[in-house]
Amino acid sequence: MKINVNKMKPSERMKIPRQSSLEQQPDERNRNFTEVSFGVDEERALLEAARCLECQNPVCQEGCPVNIDIRSFVQLVYQKDYAGAVNKIRESNYLPAICGRVCPQEEQCELVCTLGKKHDPVAIGKLERFVADYELKHNLFSPPVIKEHHSEKIAIVGSGPAGLTCAAELAKLGYQVTIFEALHAVGGVLRYGIPEFRLPRTILDLEAERIKALGVKIEMNFLVGRTATIDEFLKEWGFNAIFLGTGAGTPQFMGIPGESLNGVYSANEFLTRVNLMKAYKFPEYDTPIKVGKSVAVIGGGNTAMDAVRTSKRLGAEHAYLIYRRSHTEMPARLEEVHHAEEEGIEFMMLTNPTRILGDQNGSVCGIECQKMELGEPDESGRRKPVPSSEPKFVVEVQNVIEAVGQSPNPIIQSTTPGLKTGRKGVVVADDVQRTSRDGIFAGGDLSRGGATVILAMRDGKIAANEIHRYLQKKNQ
Repeated sequence: MKINVNKMKPSERMKIPRQSSLEQQPDERNRNFTEVSFGVDEERALLEAARCLECQNPVCQEGCPVNIDIRSFVQLVYQKDYAGAVNKIRESNYLPAICGRVCPQEEQCELVCTLGKKHDPVAIGKLERFVADYELKHNLFSPPVIKEHHSEKIAIVGSGPAGLTCAAELAKLGYQVTIFEALHAVGGVLRYGIPEFRLPRTILDLEAERIKALGVKIEMNFLVGRTATIDEFLKEWGFNAIFLGTGAGTPQFMGIPGESLNGVYSANEFLTRVNLMKAYKFPEYDTPIKVGKSVAVIGGGNTAMDAVRTSKRLGAEHAYLIYRRSHTEMPARLEEVHHAEEEGIEFMMLTNPTRILGDQNGSVCGIECQKMELGEPDESGRRKPVPSSEPKFVVEVQNVIEAVGQSPNPIIQSTTPGLKTGRKGVVVADDVQRTSRDGIFAGGDLSRGGATVILAMRDGKIAANEIHRYLQKKNQ
């Protein structure tokens, strides 16, 4: 039975308001790529930790995809044992500084928080970030002791959140782990997809170094399926198991007229140029990207939000977010929507593009749109948008960025015989991340087709445990 460390009465705790993060002012941050949020300071963290009701049945832990012992880590914050708190998190989640910034806690652990039934829930994500940042600032990190070692070698393909998590969990279990990354830097979608103003590269690099500290090797510029195949890994390289976590980096398009015009980008290309290749620092970095006076971003998810906020920072006077449903149906995080509104992003809800218009030089000059209405729910459970009776209209823009989904790159699927795939090329995996091939596991966007960072981490963690079980069974 857990012991409560907070002697305040629940009624007293409920009177403490939820603490908000310190942030850059909107009219300053929409012109730079410095992190928007500074997180909470120690005073606010202690007040926030004091709000926790220390439930005997902490449903917040059940709401966490990686099953962090939230009650215990918050209690440690309350006791000012910040190193103990971050180590408690790291027992279940080896990337706390990342998750504290980009995990949608409001849809998971905070959504089911008991305090949240009548008041604002405990700001679990802000506390996670606080202890991770405190550990960094005071140089308190020490890698966990690995109690036993195994001779088996495991290959992790892709260094996104699924791959990094799987690698860390297997390394903690004592396996020889090597990550193979196609790009020249670690992180996958964490690096090329999420802007610096949400996830600074210094944080990502730090988390990668801490995984290396577990003994994990990382091979860059290694395109599995071309440099070496999966079967070569198993038959010639001596790997005993493989985890595939290559994400979903192939963009999808709407299929409307005008998509071949100059000035049309997929959000994937646009964000990769900016985030990975630092186009915003041109000519210091030689990857230019042209953004006009007005930019239209199509979509309503986190990727669309990242693209439209990036456009504003690159100098667009008008950055439009065009979405065919209403605010209520938007899948983007509420915090990111709020930040975008503060930064002057112009939302065009219940609006669907029908074609992109070009000038005599073949460059974008406008986007034609149709107003929509919400009908009956579709297969996603959201009300399906249908065209209204209003006439179509044109918005003058010089760029169109489409953020309407992505699918996995097909290289591994096409070079791995017997690997079962599903819709849009996703690799089929069961509930413990096993694929149709013995010894091969998969997770994250590669098997989901697009999801959150924390769900990818969940897949990586489950796969690591299953790989351990698989290898132990083979040794019996």
